[in-house]
Amino acid sequence: MSMISSLQSLKLSSPFLHGGSTSLYRLSKPNSSLSCQPLKSPAFLPPIRAMKSMQGKVVCATNDKTVSVEVVRLAPHPKYKRRVRKKKKFQAHDPDNQFQVGDIAQLEKSRPISKTKTFIAVPIPSKNGKPGNEETGELGIPLESNQP
Repeated sequence: MSMISSLQSLKLSSPFLHGGSTSLYRLSKPNSSLSCQPLKSPAFLPPIRAMKSMQGKVVCATNDKTVSVEVVRLAPHPKYKRRVRKKKKFQAHDPDNQFQVGDIAQLEKSRPISKTKTFIAVPIPSKNGKPGNEETGELGIPLESNQP
């Protein structure tokens, strides 16, 4: 008998017991006091800027203060899911006319300079610290013709 009296003294505050007046519609509202509070997001999130800089090969340098740079990227094929090369040419500003055809340039995003130019071509510093190495090939291996 003491067990029944202890259960009766225990008050459960659920709107679903004994046909409570709170409906499911009220619970689904975001302003309802019974609904879960959403997680707070951080106060400051920096904007996401994609493709601020790219690297590519100069394919045309005939225009004054403008170079055409071809950027190659790998993207999955929509159907076959194999990575394929995608090429795109960008016009870039070259204020000193320092790039020749075949050079590797880094494109930095900037304000629009003209209708088609929104990048500035920047030379890439070499990894070795040397500006150029003509005695070695593309892979850094000495060429047979240069060896005695």
